Amino acid sequence: MSQTVRSRVSGATRGKLFILIVTNFVDMVGLLMILPLLPYYADELGGGGMEVALLVSSFTAAQLISAPLWGRFSDRHGRKPALLVGLAAAAIAYVVFAFATSLWVLLLSRIVQGAGGGTVGVIQAYVADSTEPQNRAKALGWLSAATNLGVALGPPLGSLALLLGRPGPGLVAATLCVLNIAFASRFLKESRDMTEASVKRPGASRQAIMRVVTHSREPAPRLIWIYAIAMGAFSGMTAILALFLLDEWAVGPDRIWMVFTYLGVISVITRAGILGTLVDRFGEVRLSRAGLVLLAIGLSAIPFAGNYVLLALAIALVPLGTAFTFPCVTSLLSRLIPSNERGLYMGVQQTFGGLARVIVPLWAGFAYDQLGHGVPFYTSALLITGTIFLGLGIDAGGGTKVAAAEPAAESAA
Repeated sequence: MSQTVRSRVSGATRGKLFILIVTNFVDMVGLLMILPLLPYYADELGGGGMEVALLVSSFTAAQLISAPLWGRFSDRHGRKPALLVGLAAAAIAYVVFAFATSLWVLLLSRIVQGAGGGTVGVIQAYVADSTEPQNRAKALGWLSAATNLGVALGPPLGSLALLLGRPGPGLVAATLCVLNIAFASRFLKESRDMTEASVKRPGASRQAIMRVVTHSREPAPRLIWIYAIAMGAFSGMTAILALFLLDEWAVGPDRIWMVFTYLGVISVITRAGILGTLVDRFGEVRLSRAGLVLLAIGLSAIPFAGNYVLLALAIALVPLGTAFTFPCVTSLLSRLIPSNERGLYMGVQQTFGGLARVIVPLWAGFAYDQLGHGVPFYTSALLITGTIFLGLGIDAGGGTKVAAAEPAAESAA
């Protein structure tokens, strides 16, 4: 079985995924060149904490609104055009960022960038189109590993680009984006069956969003809720982790990078290295459930760690849990959604996940200040525990219902 899987992934599918992964990696490098510098640019233009929060949240808000629209667009017109238009929007946003002379212009750049950045669901749909069902979690793991590498490389490149002057980071990011557009235009192949797309139209974005709310007992909406709640819980932890480590462990700005590098290295190794093997052995349902258990244990254990070794072990469970959970849940969702609505529902998943990334961190900040330093970790762990029960029964009959919902995968040629 595993030998067959390796053979399939090593052919035309692997080539298509490589181009997509490179495109996504370069896009993430450009994004993270800009993001760490945002507070400094805002401060230079007279902004304070509230203005910085608005700049950050405006990106998320634009992303939330645009994600289902991009997904539906890609279902009708193809994944490649949607990705290219999204990259073009990002390039424009970076140029606006580079020459922003007021907070309003800076805000405009963030809104444009967020609107173009709503294509995460399209990228996930591309992976689902291009891979056989049993290989999707592995491929999504590779994709997220590349994303984490981009997150690690973007900030130092952004700081280096400041040597070119204040517009430097924005202009370098825009240049990378233009090169990325040229690369994707030349080498990225369309994954969507456009003959099917001309016959089977996706539903409306609003209907898809409401279905997740009104039909929450169905397997696909339950998977979206699991993804969103787990993503929110993880984001709540990351929002206050640095502050917690400063207050409880005296880990200051000069050492906090070690913690996030540690998280990133574990995540990359797990997703790019061992995730595929574990999916082949245990299956996506069991592995995602194990990931949720690890994530809940890690979150709840962090406040109880009595020394650096225990703290490191508790923190390590978090990237392990997310690496096992998110690719598997997204892969399972792709099996339950017909290909003509795959982009739409992947976008809806990102919308719900994005809402959770806004709501839970706000709660975490309030709870940390008002209720105790450990409370955000406990509540996040409690949320994760709830998703474990939410997922019970999705694999009824040994997982046959999930597998049966997936039609034959599109050709990887």
